[in-house]
Amino acid sequence: MKQVHIRQVDGLTFLAKGETNHWIPIDGPKEFHGSAAASRPKELLLMALGSCTASDVDSILRKKKVDLDDFTMEITGEDVETYPKVFTKIHITYIFTGTNIQEKDVERAIDLSQNKYCPISAMLRHSCKITYSYEIIEKDKMES
Repeated sequence: MKQVHIRQVDGLTFLAKGETNHWIPIDGPKEFHGSAAASRPKELLLMALGSCTASDVDSILRKKKVDLDDFTMEITGEDVETYPKVFTKIHITYIFTGTNIQEKDVERAIDLSQNKYCPISAMLRHSCKITYSYEIIEKDKMES
């Protein structure tokens, strides 16, 4: 069983920590008594999804001896206008930079993460559509 501790600082400003004992600030907009000084809960959800799948993909590519010079992601979440303003769609773009990165390795790593290993993807998939794409940027092409 996992457990987190949340402490209110002021208004919608909270601190949260889990089993790793690292505090994370969480905040809301000023119009709702927050101080707009930290990430909001829904942003953290997208960050959790991204970091979960990124960890899987990086680990799988390392095992395949894929040498990445850079690995970034862009994640967008579409939500509804009415409360509770849940996400209806999330799209993940994986961006890999390096030399001789094979599409088949990238596709396999993403597929394994999304459909087997990432628990955040598995949980969210039950409530909204998750799609993904990827870009491979050849280092040689960047330097020309």
